[in-house]
Amino acid sequence: MTSNREIHLASRPVGWPTEDDFRLVETDVPTPGPGQIVVRNQYVSVDPYMRGRMNDVKSYVAPFALDAPLDGAAIGEVVASEAADIAVGATVLHGLGWREYALLDATAARPVDPSIAPVSAYLSVLGMTGLTAYAGLLEVAAMKPGETVFVSAAAGAVGSLVGQIAKLKGAGRVVGSAGSPAKVERLRALGFDAAFDYHDGVRESLRAAAPDGVDVYFDNVGGDHLEAAISAMNLHGRVAICGMIAQYNATEPSAAPRNLALVIGKRLTLRGFLVNDHNDVRAAFVRDVAGWLRDGTLSYDETIVDGVENAPAAFLGLLRGDNLGKMLVKV
Repeated sequence: MTSNREIHLASRPVGWPTEDDFRLVETDVPTPGPGQIVVRNQYVSVDPYMRGRMNDVKSYVAPFALDAPLDGAAIGEVVASEAADIAVGATVLHGLGWREYALLDATAARPVDPSIAPVSAYLSVLGMTGLTAYAGLLEVAAMKPGETVFVSAAAGAVGSLVGQIAKLKGAGRVVGSAGSPAKVERLRALGFDAAFDYHDGVRESLRAAAPDGVDVYFDNVGGDHLEAAISAMNLHGRVAICGMIAQYNATEPSAAPRNLALVIGKRLTLRGFLVNDHNDVRAAFVRDVAGWLRDGTLSYDETIVDGVENAPAAFLGLLRGDNLGKMLVKV
């Protein structure tokens, strides 16, 4: 192959992105220099945090450049190597997704064993997604056995794992919110004690699902979910704030939460986190999750879209909640 297709950011979205904000560009397959490798991507990840990077604002990670390829987690096979430590044929994780072929320094790639699990799992349950769920629940929120845990966007890639890990680590009750009756049923099949469709009203549904209150809230949504959770929290409750997808496409400030004063009397802890701050628990995460996958006590879902040209549609579908579990693009 001599041609390489990649997705560029054509314009910065205002509100909800559209496919016109992206452009499919054909380039030459790159040639590696000293210490570099070329990877033929097999799967690339699209994730909610990418919406923020499409804005030209200061954040914890640099914004995407206009008229340049987007990037993100990817896994693929090394097809050319000028690096001593990574041979042609190796399977590697790296950060240059949204394209068919990626040129990168070998030091920026992490070899993985494709015999342990399907390679796509390294972008979901065995990758950043799984570590986010594990570290956010156990390190950031410090869940204790017997506690009640509420997870928003619980049928998504991170949320579905949070709920299952909570049960495996001894939570007394696990409640999840999702965006459709089918997703609610999936949460119950995954072992959630209660689940509800947020379209039926978050505050009322949460009160019914967790009548004794909530000790830990894993927040993927923000807005009305965070407001409802604060009202439902028990004394000394903890909130791990992973994402706020309800606000990513907003053009006006969110109206909620309006009850932050309750944080004082309830002595709550609200803590935002980034997964890269918790690489110290990666070994424990891999040990636990690999064991749960082997004995069948942990399940994960994937929604796979074919073709790099369809990566923008996959990303837009993710923002709409079309996915069950991890949204991936098969390149």
